[in-house]
Amino acid sequence: MAYATARHILVDTEEECLKLKAEIEGGADFADIARSYSSCPSGRGGGDLGSFGPGQMVKEFDEIVFSADLNTVHGPVKTQFGYHLVEITKRW
Repeated sequence: MAYATARHILVDTEEECLKLKAEIEGGADFADIARSYSSCPSGRGGGDLGSFGPGQMVKEFDEIVFSADLNTVHGPVKTQFGYHLVEITKRW
């Protein structure tokens, strides 16, 4: 079975998600942005979700985490919870 580690930022609007993505791509620290803006409890830990396998997260999240490039900020990814920026940090 495959596993991954990832971190994310969850916000309410696509517009806010795109704004935060631009800040990170401009040099802002992902973890600092997560602590300041993410509505997910994981935001307090810099957005870290730990390790998980396929099917443990919502479908839209899984599709990104188990297929997209590592160490790149992906998103906005829309789920039932809102809009996510996702960074996959490891996959094995």
